[in-house]
Amino acid sequence: MPLPPQLTPEQRADALKKAAEARRQRAEIKEKLKLGRVTLKELLDKASSDDMVGKMKVVNVLESLPGLGRVKARRLMEEIGISETRRMQGLGANQREALLRETQ
Repeated sequence: MPLPPQLTPEQRADALKKAAEARRQRAEIKEKLKLGRVTLKELLDKASSDDMVGKMKVVNVLESLPGLGRVKARRLMEEIGISETRRMQGLGANQREALLRETQ
């Protein structure tokens, strides 16, 4: 297996800064969902155009919904037939509709 490319200290610092910013943005999106400032439908609509939302895992988004915890989120995904590794941008139309229907 080939080794990853060697990064200069500046490149490494930039990559770490970029990763920290991505984590902060994801946390902010989940917090808005938790507080009701944004809906699941809005996030699903944004998933195809916004790379940050699109690359979020569905299970993490569902866990942020009020009234849905870890167990319920995973159970819901299993019932609908969504893999735990699925990302928001990878959901099909039927899966989106089923998620919206079940979380209402």
